[in-house]
Amino acid sequence: MLPDLPLEPVLEIIGVFVSGLSGALAAVRKQFDVFGVLVLAWAAGLGGGMLRDVFLGAVPPVGISDWRLIATAVAAGVVMYFFHPSLVRARRAIVVLDSGALALFTVVGTVKGLEYGAAPVAAVFVGVFTGVGGGVLRDLLTGEVPVVLHHRQLYAIPSLLGAVAIAGLWAADAYTTATSLLVVGGIFALRVLSLRFHLHAPGPWRGRAGWHGEHT
Repeated sequence: MLPDLPLEPVLEIIGVFVSGLSGALAAVRKQFDVFGVLVLAWAAGLGGGMLRDVFLGAVPPVGISDWRLIATAVAAGVVMYFFHPSLVRARRAIVVLDSGALALFTVVGTVKGLEYGAAPVAAVFVGVFTGVGGGVLRDLLTGEVPVVLHHRQLYAIPSLLGAVAIAGLWAADAYTTATSLLVVGGIFALRVLSLRFHLHAPGPWRGRAGWHGEHT
């Protein structure tokens, strides 16, 4: 978790709620029933944290042990289930907020890995999976290719850069509340700017034709 940051529990709850909304929205668009909506909200909101805890051996993971976070994810599903006609129109806002959740969860996951004594490279790995894990579970459960695996959006790259920054700050004994928030802001900004300007990673190399999908 984010040490010496009193707002960290509140920020984590906000992240779970926003990620839960994204999962519930995906379920609504696939016309899932109420159970499916709640399951997707839970998976998206808590999936990254559960992967993190399993990797670190911190069991039982938060997704089945922290009633506050579970209730937050379920609440997001309930909100989307009843108010989805208006919330669907606000999808862009939810995507922006989800970018904030990606940033926060990446930092939280990396720090927890370092606190558990993981090597910096391993902590970076844990941080990235914490950041993207909920989205991966959401996409898999709705039959979609996880956004992290294709080149149309920058999703894992902002998370990876942020996790590396946190590990570097930690190794240099420069990790503070202020620097952690700067990294959160940097991940968020890169993700949002990539959406705004249609930036993406190059696709498979196609010889003389260049990178597949390189048109921005």
